[in-house]
Amino acid sequence: MMKKLDAYLFFDGNCREAMNFYKDTFGGELNLMTIGESPAKNQFPESMADTVLHAGLIIGNITIMASDNCMGGDLPKGKDVSLHLSCESTEEVNLLFDKLSAGGQPLMPPKEEFWGDYFCSVTDKYGFNWMLTFSAQKQ
Repeated sequence: MMKKLDAYLFFDGNCREAMNFYKDTFGGELNLMTIGESPAKNQFPESMADTVLHAGLIIGNITIMASDNCMGGDLPKGKDVSLHLSCESTEEVNLLFDKLSAGGQPLMPPKEEFWGDYFCSVTDKYGFNWMLTFSAQKQ
């Protein structure tokens, strides 16, 4: 299983879909709270009741948190966000790279890099950048 990741992702109305994709990719337990289910529901228009206010995908000691863009305004795609996953093996790097590449864009295929880590990067189908690494010398 992966070692550590802390991230919060914002989506433009497709948080539920994206978080279910990540659950299918990584496994884990997904918890979602919509605006309509929250104590803050009266602070938002009724039309936003199904908007995801908070989501948490718990995968061992890793949590990926997310929400829809509840505050409105422009939301640039995740090009300025890279999520780095420290993996437990080269096999895990390869598996996750393949899953995240589905519908996305592979940037650097998995390979041993000059600094000694097995590394790759990919932009998933939601526009978020992922870096996956396995470091045998740190084991």
